[in-house]
Parts: sequence; structure tokens; C-alpha cells
Amino acid sequence: MAKYLTQEWLDLQKDLAQEFPERPGATARMQYVVTGTPEGDAKYFTVIDNGKIIENSLGEDDQAEFTLTSTYDDSVKVLKGELDPNAAFMQGKMKVTGNMGKLMSLMPLTQSPEYKAIQAKLSDQTEF
Repeated sequence: MAKYLTQEWLDLQKDLAQEFPERPGATARMQYVVTGTPEGDAKYFTVIDNGKIIENSLGEDDQAEFTLTSTYDDSVKVLKGELDPNAAFMQGKMKVTGNMGKLMSLMPLTQSPEYKAIQAKLSDQTEF
């Protein structure tokens, strides 16, 4: 079990995501900010190239195309599948700054059955 929001967890996420089929054009640099974690605010970034995670690290990426910010509680609900990321955004529970078009281009990817299956595996192997 990997503890949520640690580098070990990010490495697990990257490893599991390699099962995802290649998606030409699904490419982005994303910054995540999770507020109110038990250890304070957490920041990590993900780089996706054609649907595959090629980098997933704690810290900040000054080249990120957009930033997703949510509370710890809401981010846990999203990972557990209890809160749809699109609903979280529409309800104002997930804030987005930066290139909205780039984020929107990834929506088919995050709504796919393959993505949801990998997310479920990640949740099952995560210690919250």
C-alpha cells in the first residue's frame, strides 16, 4: 500500500497507467494542488504524452499548462470514485487555472472505462 500523495504513490500511479492504451494527442503538463492534507498542502505534477504518464513527481512544474486545485477530502472522494471529477469542477469543488482547452481535450481519456479501471486499482492500493 502506498500512502496517498507521496512519491511512492505517484510512482504506483505512473506504473499502473502504463496499462492504458496509447491515445494520440492526449498530451499535457498538469499541476495539482491538494489543500488541507494531514501534512499541509501538497503539490505534484504529471506529464502525459499520448495518454501515457511519462513523469509524475512531487513539487511544482513551471511549465504546467493548467493547475487543478481541490481539498484533501474532495481529492480522496475523486480517487475512490465517490465524486466524479467533472461534477467536482461543476460544483466548484475543483478549481482550474490555466489552459482550459488543454484540460477539456483530456476529458475523453478520463471518462474511458480503461481509465476508470486503473483509477480503481490505484484506489485499492492506496493508504489514505
